Amino acid sequence: MRPLTCFLCLALASLARAAAESPVTVTQITHGPKHHYFGYIGQSRTIPWSADGRYLLALQVPFQDRMPGPDDPADVCLIDTRSNYALRVVDQTRGYNPQQGTMFYWNPAHPETQFFFNDRDRKTGKVFTVLFDVSADGGKGKRVREYRFDDTPVANGGVAQNGGYFLAINYARMARLRPVTGYSGATDWTAAVAAPADDGIFRVDIATGEKRLIVSFFQLREALRGTTARLDERHLFINHTLNNRNNDLIYFFCRADFHDRAERVNMPFTVRPDGSGLTRHEIHIGGHPEWEWGSRIVGSHDGQQVVYDAVQKKIVESWGGKKVFPNPEGDISLSPSGRWFVNSHREGEQHHYTFLNRQTGRVVKSPPVFMSHWVKGELRLDPAPCWNRTGDAIVVPAIAPDGTRQMFILALHEP
Repeated sequence: MRPLTCFLCLALASLARAAAESPVTVTQITHGPKHHYFGYIGQSRTIPWSADGRYLLALQVPFQDRMPGPDDPADVCLIDTRSNYALRVVDQTRGYNPQQGTMFYWNPAHPETQFFFNDRDRKTGKVFTVLFDVSADGGKGKRVREYRFDDTPVANGGVAQNGGYFLAINYARMARLRPVTGYSGATDWTAAVAAPADDGIFRVDIATGEKRLIVSFFQLREALRGTTARLDERHLFINHTLNNRNNDLIYFFCRADFHDRAERVNMPFTVRPDGSGLTRHEIHIGGHPEWEWGSRIVGSHDGQQVVYDAVQKKIVESWGGKKVFPNPEGDISLSPSGRWFVNSHREGEQHHYTFLNRQTGRVVKSPPVFMSHWVKGELRLDPAPCWNRTGDAIVVPAIAPDGTRQMFILALHEP
């Protein structure tokens, strides 16, 4: 690891060079000695800010050099934008990882006060989802509901953009099959089964707590027949359960053997929220896809940033080109209104963000943000751009001059 002074020199020098050239300002909003991050990419309107813009959500942890285990709780925090980004700890969680955080989502029904995060029971190891209300208990905030399922302990993988339900998945299974996305040491009732009929994607009704399995791994294995060898022995898992903006279509990846690039399974599917219309897609829209409107989803294909229509099952647009988006498979996010699109890519030890105004075609390049040597593996620092609600700023993770992992706001300035 580089000496601390080298971290400081590189980070400050790169920011100073780029600041004079870019209509994007970079502001560090959390500080060490502890580490802070929101987590997941801003796909499907995963917005860190509350509806009134006052609070951002964050995790606070004392380490970044190893994956968390059952005995490594993280602080659940509110960052107050009206008080110079003052940080307040309101709860703790044992269900999180450095890449995704704890799957924070503000509740679409009460986005000014309520948010979801994942947790696990310390005694049983079973994961579950929490609904927290900032205004409860005289403004101190408290848990107002926990979504626990003893027979199938699953937790939030994506809240419906218009509210009503969230999709839940087995984070213990993911910890075994792709550790970067799971919760190490959690209880997995399917550990011995390659394609269980009682696990997959669950739909959980937010109001009633009712749980329903809408897609099983057994169904997915049958849908994959003829596409890969040794299918019956492959242990399947799911990543990226993405609800579209209409609440009527879900895009996800069914995967297996992700440790072996040559042998891995990585097949995109769509399904309706009621479990009907399960569809395998032969055209692979890679990277971290993001819904536009209706059945249109943005991602990468053949080195281009493209729009794929999941109903027509064809690519209908391409955006930018290689000169605009050097890595279409980077983390991407569409602003809430759809006006701005942001793509991220790495160069050396820096993250770069490219903004495209979809109304005018204007392209804006941000100053680079420093990620140091956290470029790969389970502890890598993903770019993870997440929009605010007004569509003029994103929050991203980066390495601060003191070597800690912190949150930074990249604000766009109109000419």
